[in-house]
Amino acid sequence: MMFDLDFSVIPANSELLWEGMKMTFLLTGLAICGGIVLGTFLALLRIAKVPVLQHVAAGYVNFFRSLPLILVIFWLFFLVPLILGRPVGAFSSVLVAFVMFEAAYYSEIIRAGINSVRPGQLAAARAIGLTYGQSMRYIVLPQAFRAMTPILLTQAIILFQDTSLVYVVGLRDFLVSAEIVANRDQKLVEMFLFVAVVYFTICFLASMGVKYLQRRLAT
Repeated sequence: MMFDLDFSVIPANSELLWEGMKMTFLLTGLAICGGIVLGTFLALLRIAKVPVLQHVAAGYVNFFRSLPLILVIFWLFFLVPLILGRPVGAFSSVLVAFVMFEAAYYSEIIRAGINSVRPGQLAAARAIGLTYGQSMRYIVLPQAFRAMTPILLTQAIILFQDTSLVYVVGLRDFLVSAEIVANRDQKLVEMFLFVAVVYFTICFLASMGVKYLQRRLAT
């Protein structure tokens, strides 16, 4: 036979693989939260009536959207310790890289969501005495986030896939854990088939969830 596959290596190493998957989920979750918070701040700067703030936010967004993610990971991993004069650890440097990179993409999604809210909503909120910040927090942003939730989740799926790039700094995520098992037990085909099935299953189910949510929001 061309292939003599033995998938018993997977349950035998399930604990190691699960530890790697937990790292992948943790990194994805924290990067989503941090990216949305920073992205919201950038989006508010981009729609502010202060030109210098608009230019600063636009420069940040255009800068990071013009770079490959793997380069940003390298920068944060190698340059930040040189600047601080001490190591910051693979997880911390990678998390900061993901947050800064994803914030550039989230900010554009959030800015589009804010612009989709009718201007009369903001004017009405100001007319009843709310400050600009209160109007955005209580009136505009809730409507914007409701409208753009499917797109934010789609970006989250992309982020989940991108976390596999942490192998370049040796962080032991799901892919790296599978690679360790594959090389140690000489089961390359089995392990990388398993990794592909896991990523496909998670991303496919998440995509179905996004489509379901889109239908619910459209009704």
